[in-house]
Amino acid sequence: MSSMNNDIVIFDTTLRDGEQSPGASMTLEEKLQVAKVLDELGVDVIEAGFPIASNGDFEAVSEIAKVVKNATVCGLARAGSKDIDRAGEAIKHAEKRRIHTFISTSPVHMKYKLQMEPDRVYEKVIESVTRARNWTDDVEWSAEDGTRTEFDFLCKCVEAAINAGATTINIPDTVGYTTPLEIADLFKRVIETVPNSDKAIFSAHCHNDLGMAVANSLAAVRGGARQIECTINGLGERAGNAALEEVIMAIRTRNDVFAYNTGINTKLLTRASKLVSAVSAFPVQYNKAIVGKNAFAHESGIHQDGMLKNAETYEIMKPEDVGVGGTDLVMGKHSGRHAFKQKLDQLGYNLGENAFQDAFNRFKDLADKKKNIFDEDIEALVDDEVGAASDKIKVIAMTVIAGTSGVQKAIVTLDMNGTHVTKEATGDGPVDAIFNAIKQMIPHKARLMLYQVSAVTAGTDAQAEVSCRLREGDHTVTGRSADTDTMVSSAKAYVSALNKLIVRREKEVHNAQTSAAE
Repeated sequence: MSSMNNDIVIFDTTLRDGEQSPGASMTLEEKLQVAKVLDELGVDVIEAGFPIASNGDFEAVSEIAKVVKNATVCGLARAGSKDIDRAGEAIKHAEKRRIHTFISTSPVHMKYKLQMEPDRVYEKVIESVTRARNWTDDVEWSAEDGTRTEFDFLCKCVEAAINAGATTINIPDTVGYTTPLEIADLFKRVIETVPNSDKAIFSAHCHNDLGMAVANSLAAVRGGARQIECTINGLGERAGNAALEEVIMAIRTRNDVFAYNTGINTKLLTRASKLVSAVSAFPVQYNKAIVGKNAFAHESGIHQDGMLKNAETYEIMKPEDVGVGGTDLVMGKHSGRHAFKQKLDQLGYNLGENAFQDAFNRFKDLADKKKNIFDEDIEALVDDEVGAASDKIKVIAMTVIAGTSGVQKAIVTLDMNGTHVTKEATGDGPVDAIFNAIKQMIPHKARLMLYQVSAVTAGTDAQAEVSCRLREGDHTVTGRSADTDTMVSSAKAYVSALNKLIVRREKEVHNAQTSAAE
């Protein structure tokens, strides 16, 4: 592929850069779920993780390499030989494999982060790419903080990386600093200046610190880039990355302006979005482009009138094209399995038989509590089930005593690895009492950084969706749950976060033991 080709390589880094979002870490099982959906979605490259970061990351990349059938599986590595060899080991079982190695090239990064002179950085570029080529012919090299790198030095490093065997060159906007006009010009100038640029595909990796990640990615393509690095829901460090669904639908909807091709099955975008939101515990904002709850919703009378006459008056995309179905199927306690299955299909869920039965049972329980069941209710209960599927500790029963006077008390029963444990505690309020009871059973020193309650739908019988964010040392985790009882939802969200914290602790202990053994 050259810079004149109109095919765009879609490089998804949800499982690497996306998972680096504070509180968004995923279990191995969750990563495998996401990887399979990305493969089915049609992404070209899945950056599965950073193998040197931990034994858990290495294992995840290795397992993903075994299950992915169509996409190239990529492992990230710094410029050191240990990083590169670790990545090579992790991806060796993949049918198609890539090593993505990087080093900072901007003056501020070289001086303060690397504390290296430019000449040494240049040597490391050659050394790292050469070593990576010992593992695979598909090597990507990145100039970290590329958009703030001096132009002549950037071109020098790019030329050296290609000569050493790099087949993809990434010029990332690491801190989300650039603008569309600037990045289009940068790619154009680099491609025109570097004499061997025709021997590599150029890639854009844009962060969203100024809200321009998608615009910058598309502008980079106009400048000659033919790979876009992005994540589902724009998940990523700080303000996130370019959102895959926005990039894809911009190209599809405005193909008159962006006359490029991708192999993405857009009808799976909503399904992928919901899965990533559920396993990362990062809710999708209601007005998020393409996959947000309100992306195809119309409340204004003027808009509704226009839509009834012709949908094109206010919709530039068909909701079916991104996997959003109609919402005219009313669900209630008299609905059967067939109707519930049809509704799940409309909402973009594809559950296995056991997961479907669990979701149906929870739906029937909810229908007994609520008069009207809305799409958002079903999404909340399914996402709640997906998020808690791998939890070792679960809430079984709870009694809360609260009021304007007297003791605020909670009695909570947890299933802890098959054993039921019950504790009673008091607190400043019912939620505080619940959390104190749980803390007796799951001792920890984590600080509660966020406790947020939101109604899934309108009405006094609406499900309450609770998010709890905990921080213990360097670890930040987020748990979410939904229930018609706010107190139950609070307990489940808190336990969900603690489950993730326990997984983090176990990984640290395992890594320490492994290091000691070595």
